[in-house]
Amino acid sequence: MTSLKQAIDALVPVDGGWRGHVPDSWLQGRTAYGGFSAALALHAAQVSDDDLPPLRSAQVAFVGPLSGDITIRATRLRRGRNAAFVQVDVEGAAGLGLRATFVFMGPTASQLDHRTDVAPDFAMPGPETTTFRGHPAVAFSQNFELVDHRDGPRSEWLRWTRLAEREGLDPMVELICIADSLPPAALKLIGAVAPVSSMTWLLNVLGPQPVTRDGWWLLRATTDHASGGNSSQQMAIWNADGVAVGEQLQSVAVFG
Repeated sequence: MTSLKQAIDALVPVDGGWRGHVPDSWLQGRTAYGGFSAALALHAAQVSDDDLPPLRSAQVAFVGPLSGDITIRATRLRRGRNAAFVQVDVEGAAGLGLRATFVFMGPTASQLDHRTDVAPDFAMPGPETTTFRGHPAVAFSQNFELVDHRDGPRSEWLRWTRLAEREGLDPMVELICIADSLPPAALKLIGAVAPVSSMTWLLNVLGPQPVTRDGWWLLRATTDHASGGNSSQQMAIWNADGVAVGEQLQSVAVFG
């Protein structure tokens, strides 16, 4: 099994970008797990310019399937005094697979400090907690240690998640890899396995640098509307101390 760090370290510079490979252990069906390809794209954005401020927002479109050999290209869209916009395209044999716009921005002086988010009451896993590695048929899920909450609403998925191999990863790259790891909450409404495909994904980072304990992050996905083969869901991330570190919105195609 190839870790995310190994996949990043294996990227080879080419004219205008990097060449890499999607290991079978990071596949979700016939394409790369979205958090994996987004993590490679974020790494490419981070090393494409000097002294970028922290990531503030990521807007990701999953355009087509990605597997096997891939090419990653990062383009500076704009860099101002405090913010930078970087576009990253990831292409495979089938063409464009992912297009992401990353917004990097440092903190500025402000009179506002408004926070209303409260973490769900679900204790962080301890040394005696039994974890699992996802569904055996879903290759990418074997890269994570997971603990599910069993008593939530049918339209909600709540789970503690951490990467099994996270040593040496940039904290923001680790976070974006984990942030998309929940199954779509619409599957809980169906109550069975069904083909799904993420279409778009927006992640807003709520602090300058994600920090947690023992690698654990609490993820929640809630389906707001599901009809006509499409589900819109809100997602959130907290660290081990209950501090909100990310808010998300995702559009998911549901074939079932």
